[in-house]
Order: sequence, then structure tokens, then C-alpha cells
Amino acid sequence: MTKPMNMTPAQSHYPSQTVTESVESHTLAVLVDNEPGVLARVIGLFSGRGYNIDSLTVSETEHKAQVSRITLATTGTPMVIAQIKHQLERLIPVHRVIDLTVAGNPMEREMALIKVAGKGEARVEALRLAEAFRARVVDASTEHFVFELTGRLNKIEQFISLMQPLGLVEVARTGIAAIGRGKEAM
Repeated sequence: MTKPMNMTPAQSHYPSQTVTESVESHTLAVLVDNEPGVLARVIGLFSGRGYNIDSLTVSETEHKAQVSRITLATTGTPMVIAQIKHQLERLIPVHRVIDLTVAGNPMEREMALIKVAGKGEARVEALRLAEAFRARVVDASTEHFVFELTGRLNKIEQFISLMQPLGLVEVARTGIAAIGRGKEAM
């Protein structure tokens, strides 16, 4: 299931025609060999062609097999997304590319650490909101809190926007971790 973001004119092969395609957000899972330079090659593919990466996470998933999983979120027209997937599949260290968005509503989560400084009523309100969002306090002093929040991207964005007037100091985010639904493996 793709999420249309906005409409942009795309170039047609015929000079007088303009085709309008929607820009979509996709989450891709890429299984690669866990060896030096693989991540640089994947990132180089994106930067070399002017594609943007909205989120990127990488970790070894099979230690004995020396396989890592790259989860990335990107946006583009359906044609651009197809090109990205095809070009990723052609890279030598890539075992498999799965478009989790096309495969079905993936489970996507992100973790964020949010530092908020404040005293008095702002401090009390930050704690109330943290409780409502199920954010954990992982560090505190009389003048600050560090909250840990895990959830969907929109939940984290909303929490951050609510913390801004209460004394938001700093935010660190992990990027999206995603997995397909159902019993099948990638």
C-alpha cells in the first residue's frame, strides 16, 4: 500500500505532453553482505542519482552468515521507486530487496531520545504529556528530563512538537525499523 504525498509533473517522451504522477513514500528492506564498503555503495547509488533517503538503519541480522539488513525510507514517483529497487538489486553485495510498503502495511517503529529542560509548570506539563505518550524518563535532574519514546513516525513527530514550547533542547532518533506482517520471512 503506497502513501501518495503530492502530485508532480513527470517528463513524457512526447514534448507536448506532461504526465502527472504522485510522489509516494516507500520503506525498503535490503539484505546485504556484512562487509566493508557495502553501505557506502548503497548510499552512493542514492546520491549519485539524486535520490533522497528519509531514514536509514543498518544492523547485522545473521552473524554466522555475515548478513546485514538495511532498512531505508525514500520518496519518489512510482517510476523512481522502481528504478531505485532495480538498481539496488544489481549491486553485487545485495542478496534481496523487498519493498515493504508494496508487500503490505509494514510494522514500522522508531525510537527517539528527547531532552527537555524546564522548571515549574512546564516541567509538570512535560511529565503529563510523556505519560500520555507512554514515554519513559531515562534521565532526570531538577532542571531537565530525557524521555525515551518508541512508536510510529507521526507519534514521535507529535510528541516533539508538543515539547518545543515546554523547553525542548535536543532530539536523537534511530531511524525506522520495519518488518513485514504475516508469518513469512523476508
